[in-house]
Amino acid sequence: MKIKTVTFIKSAAALHQIPPENYPHVAFAGRSNVGKSSLLNTLFNRKKLVLVSSTPGKTRLLNFFLVNEKIYFVDLPGYGYARVPHKMQAQWQRLIESYILKSEQLRCVVVLTDIRHDIQRSDLQLIEWLALNEIDMIVVGTKADKLSKNKLNAQLAQNRQQLAKAGVTAITPFSAVTGVGKNELLNSIDVFVSD
Repeated sequence: MKIKTVTFIKSAAALHQIPPENYPHVAFAGRSNVGKSSLLNTLFNRKKLVLVSSTPGKTRLLNFFLVNEKIYFVDLPGYGYARVPHKMQAQWQRLIESYILKSEQLRCVVVLTDIRHDIQRSDLQLIEWLALNEIDMIVVGTKADKLSKNKLNAQLAQNRQQLAKAGVTAITPFSAVTGVGKNELLNSIDVFVSD
């Protein structure tokens, strides 16, 4: 897949606000500081289309980006940021879960993890929940440029082992700085959205 055009369409706070077109959706989920905005900007070949905040937890709505005038990339609210009140986190979670379970256009969820660390409990909970609900997913390990090649390979092996418990066998290392993993991720997405 090559991204030729991308346009921010709208933010949705509820399911009835989702764009009505029958385009396939690809959702992006991850903890608040995992680098989701940077990953999306890298995929879009744009520096600031998706705003990168110095304060994690700023994405509070479902943000819809129209790619190549035929696919929606959906930026989901980040999870696991301690400074956000529990009530607000619960609202985000309900919105995310409703969207994932009820959207007929959703083709897959790209789950972002931080490759520098073991798979976090909140990441594993999401991955297991997606697997339980038979939602297709792609797991990505962000910030791959922060590790040496040896450490990256060791961490990938460790993360694959952890993910295997949820039935996931692959994780794509990604760097918004070097572009590593960009083409692999776009090719993986293409498998789910091509007719």
